Amino acid sequence: MKTVRRLLYADISSAVAFVALAFLSLFFFIDFVDELDDAGRTGRGVGTAVLAAALELPGHLYELMPIAVLIGCIYSLSRMAQSSEFTILRTGGLGPGRALGLLAVLGVLFALLTFAIGDYVAPMAERQAVLLKARDSGGLKLGGTGAWLKEKRRAPDGEHTFSINVAGTGAGGQLAGIRIFEFDADGRLVARIEAAEGRVDANGTWTLQDASIARWPRARSEDQPRVQLTRESRLEWQSSLTASTVASAVLPLATLTTAELWRYSAHLGDQEQANERHQILFWKKALYPLACLVMVALALPFAYLHARAGGVSLKVFGGIMLGIAFVLLNNLAGHVGLLRGWTPWIAAAMPSGLFLMMSLAAFGWLVRYR
Repeated sequence: MKTVRRLLYADISSAVAFVALAFLSLFFFIDFVDELDDAGRTGRGVGTAVLAAALELPGHLYELMPIAVLIGCIYSLSRMAQSSEFTILRTGGLGPGRALGLLAVLGVLFALLTFAIGDYVAPMAERQAVLLKARDSGGLKLGGTGAWLKEKRRAPDGEHTFSINVAGTGAGGQLAGIRIFEFDADGRLVARIEAAEGRVDANGTWTLQDASIARWPRARSEDQPRVQLTRESRLEWQSSLTASTVASAVLPLATLTTAELWRYSAHLGDQEQANERHQILFWKKALYPLACLVMVALALPFAYLHARAGGVSLKVFGGIMLGIAFVLLNNLAGHVGLLRGWTPWIAAAMPSGLFLMMSLAAFGWLVRYR
């Protein structure tokens, strides 16, 4: 059995690596052309374009791993079936259950590799890519409205709510265009802080530069102005919003790990903000590595097809179509689940569960009737 395991694992792993390398080469070329177009407008060099395109590769590999596993497994098993190698293995005692168990172990290994890439390598590379583009473009813009955060605090007159808006980030990674609005328990605006830039440390202390503070006192005398305006060249504002929470709100979602998505989703829920989108993304990221196990099971029936049922190229083409269908269904399920209000883990697990049932049904039919 060690010889059979070594034969299957080596053949399938080499095929998966070849397919992944082919896809990554294509995506690198596309990203490099896009970066060259941006370099022509921003004045960046070719070396920076190559580095930016290379930093996108771990993210592409994470997204492509299930498809690469599916196509690589189909190619390897179909080739072995066409050359009668798999038939010899079946004659030598490799039954359907044992074959499924061997490939399941390989699928778990691919799933662990996918998890490591998606939770460690890809987020780090994506953050470096964001910082590289921010340095070259003078900062990172966060759309027309920027990023919004919310915080609640207990005060002597009731619970105060703080709404914080960040317009973008500077070239050095500092926050830019900070606005902080404080509301009392009655929803009345009592203070507003505006700062050109600032930083947040791990303890939640916001160090604001060139801050403008406006206060609207509830009780005031006739000679007291309606609005009290002050300016501070440096202001330290204490908050429960730590640097990791702010980074989760400011940086693209591709830079977040599974744990960071969970923490940020829990933070949004605690602050009574909409977190359904982040919950679905968390479950999709948590369950996505298991898609490799599903793809291995989906590829196994191809080993039981007779050689006359189609050549290797036709079966590989079928694998590509199945991979594209899985990607489309995986993306569609997240959007439909968000619109229809489905339970997040059900929306995230539905594509993999559907393909797993399809693979087991096809495998059982081929083993029993073919």
